[in-house]
Amino acid sequence: MRITRIDIRSFRRFGEVSLRPAPGVNMLVGANGAGKTTVLEALHLMAYGRSFRGKPSDGLIQQGSDALEVFVEWAGVDGRHRKVGMRHGGREWTGRLDGEDVTSLGELCAALAVITFEPGSHNLIMGGAEGRRRFLDWGLFHVEPMFIGYWRRYSRALKQRNALLKTGASLAQLDAWDHELVSAGAPLTAYRERYVAELKEPVLKAAGELAPELQLFDLEFSPGWRTDLGEFADALLIQRDRDRQSGFTSVGPHRADWELKFATGLTRDHLSRGQAKSSALAVLLGQAVHYAEHTGSWPVIALDDVASELDATHQQRVFDWLSAVDVQVFVTGTQVPQALSDWGEEVQLFHVEQGQIEA
Repeated sequence: MRITRIDIRSFRRFGEVSLRPAPGVNMLVGANGAGKTTVLEALHLMAYGRSFRGKPSDGLIQQGSDALEVFVEWAGVDGRHRKVGMRHGGREWTGRLDGEDVTSLGELCAALAVITFEPGSHNLIMGGAEGRRRFLDWGLFHVEPMFIGYWRRYSRALKQRNALLKTGASLAQLDAWDHELVSAGAPLTAYRERYVAELKEPVLKAAGELAPELQLFDLEFSPGWRTDLGEFADALLIQRDRDRQSGFTSVGPHRADWELKFATGLTRDHLSRGQAKSSALAVLLGQAVHYAEHTGSWPVIALDDVASELDATHQQRVFDWLSAVDVQVFVTGTQVPQALSDWGEEVQLFHVEQGQIEA
């Protein structure tokens, strides 16, 4: 997957800019606040439906404009040229994919795969379970075509069951939605559990190369209920009285999680911020490897302000790792990292200043 063109309009500091990236490493250099991160935000928006710094309604649209626009063109592994565009007004959006109107944000985001490491990535390890579930589901969305159907079914059933619990519904009504919840939730959990098992090898390998001092040795999946209660249907039945009292569903895939295991005995609560960042980067690059193995195409890798997020040793390891794979990379920073200084013409430099980008 190689992006050949990015057009951005009314996005934060940018009125209208266009970028023609190289197929390898693209380095965006500029002062703090110049808009370097905005380019990565635009790519992230097209791949996830939101920026890693918030929703489109959270200040992404340039002041005085009613909507932002992003257009991305790229070449796939088969050489086919594809293009996707989005116009987002904060509440409503329109999109086009390969010249056709798109009504589903999921369809739009499924086209372009971008994996982003940014200053908040440590929250993938240290933050709440919702972010870690989102990480799993994004990966499954791209490699398991059936997954999204079960995810949507489960989400609808959970919403209906919770609404019934709040109104004191009868047991018969709950039985019907419990059946639907289990019918969608069981395969949903099976997909996630298998995905975590498949991620283990590439994540541990990446961690060993990027941060061997972490001594990462396992990924452990939690389905969203105590496994000693049995299968999901059993746990749901056991918790029914408590759910009726609380007014919400307390067990299920919507509470699933995963955790890294370290030989040192460290847990996520005891990791330093630097250790969490190194762990998150290993997990993200492991996911990129898994994506490449299952689709035949590498996702785009975006590294925001990497010189500030990683020390010189870890930067060197990251760029050594990237040099060994056939992947397009976008990097931002106030200057070119030392680890990239010897790459010469292999790096395409872009200068970002006052809402403009120049190669």
